[in-house]
Amino acid sequence: MFNLVNFTPRGYQLSILETCKNNNTLVVLPTGTGKTAIALLLGLERLNKYQNSKTLIISPTKPLCQQHANTFKQYTDINKDEILLLTGATNANKRAELWQNAHVIIATPQTIQKDLEAGRISLKDFSMLCVDEAHRSRQNFANTHVTKYYFEQSLNPRIIALTASPGGTLDKIKDIMKNLNLEAVEIRSEQDKDVKPHIQKREIEWINVELPKELLELHSLIKRIYLGKAKNLRNLGVTKPLNLINKKDLINLQLQFRKNIRENPASYHGISLVAQLMKIDYALELLEIQSLSSLAKYFEKLKKDESKAAKTLLKLKETQDVINLINNLINNRIEHPKFNKLLEIVKEEINLNPNIKIMIFANYRDTVEDILNLLKSNDINVIKLIGQKGGLTQKQQINIVKHFEETNDNVLVGTSIMEEGLDIKGANTVIFYEAVPSEIRKIQRAGRVARLQAGKIIFLITKNTRDEAYFWSGYQKEKRMKKTLYNLKDKNISEFLKEDG
Repeated sequence: MFNLVNFTPRGYQLSILETCKNNNTLVVLPTGTGKTAIALLLGLERLNKYQNSKTLIISPTKPLCQQHANTFKQYTDINKDEILLLTGATNANKRAELWQNAHVIIATPQTIQKDLEAGRISLKDFSMLCVDEAHRSRQNFANTHVTKYYFEQSLNPRIIALTASPGGTLDKIKDIMKNLNLEAVEIRSEQDKDVKPHIQKREIEWINVELPKELLELHSLIKRIYLGKAKNLRNLGVTKPLNLINKKDLINLQLQFRKNIRENPASYHGISLVAQLMKIDYALELLEIQSLSSLAKYFEKLKKDESKAAKTLLKLKETQDVINLINNLINNRIEHPKFNKLLEIVKEEINLNPNIKIMIFANYRDTVEDILNLLKSNDINVIKLIGQKGGLTQKQQINIVKHFEETNDNVLVGTSIMEEGLDIKGANTVIFYEAVPSEIRKIQRAGRVARLQAGKIIFLITKNTRDEAYFWSGYQKEKRMKKTLYNLKDKNISEFLKEDG
């Protein structure tokens, strides 16, 4: 018999566990409320029910896998040598050997998928599979492949899928349910009476900034180039009002033109035209919600772009006028108003609490660099955290987080790498440099704060731009997601999965 040690489950965890014992269950809980503990409780229950069985936890990153391993080692009396953290860095044959002697195995889904496909391992004796961050379970993802093998091989299958945010649409949720063979949904939010006592208070602020007249004039010039190009879409059969065409429309048009390329030679022109519009639209987005310097860097990158679309754009006199104006504004030290506002907020928070820990999220590495330089030049203790594409290994990322937690650094600024996969303790304040339209990313970012104590979430939003649209899009999707999941709690899931849409 394996036992729980040094841990007292909360009421909602035990209640959810009862559903998980008898059903393959999607568990949706706010970040920091103990989803992992439910997997641990179910794992113990299954190991004790099926003697000599094993349990497998798959999680998308090494740091998250490490957290699961630590949880089992800290809160159960399972021999620590029988709790195995497997990574792709371990020799494949060695992995197969270690596999035999463990009761609890934690690994990334890609590692397990490769070993299953190579026939090095079998899931026959596994009485539980836990899929962490289950929103990453689209059709061709490793989670989905491992789950398929699991149900083909396991003698006593039971699956638990964990996430803070499965997605805002019924179709996304349905995909996850089907891909992971799920039969039940358990959801709790901060408002549920059994969860509320365990939630730290989170204050939310929306701070609006307005583009100054210099940036509005620049915006008008770029918009004029966009509308001038967009008029040519009329000749290609596009009837939607030009000022209402959005990024999604452009992507769909590009797909449509590519599809028709054999039947209609005009599609070549259509593809190039849409590519130009997407580049101009991206420039507008950088100006509206990022920074002038990131816009300048973008035009520099365009000069090295060998595509026909980039070359056509750069030949335009209007584009050269825009580039000259950007350079003049930068020389005159004009920048996006978010920078001054951000500096003001950070200084104010540090004055109120010199030990404060602030996390600032920005979508682009260029913006992260600009924020870093801004805060450093104002004598603020700040470090940055970027992903592996930016040249940091996961070990280096973990060391940066540790440094932030243990030193007098007040600010950690980073990209989406901070959303999930790294457990960052003690953040008092989270600042969204820009709004995100994805409900999943919004929930993941907001979940970084108030894990241990009360905290604050601040959204910086540029008025009358797509920043506002992105914020409300994320907000509505999150609201819709919660409503859908609560409705599913009382539904016959098998009937629901048969329904269309």
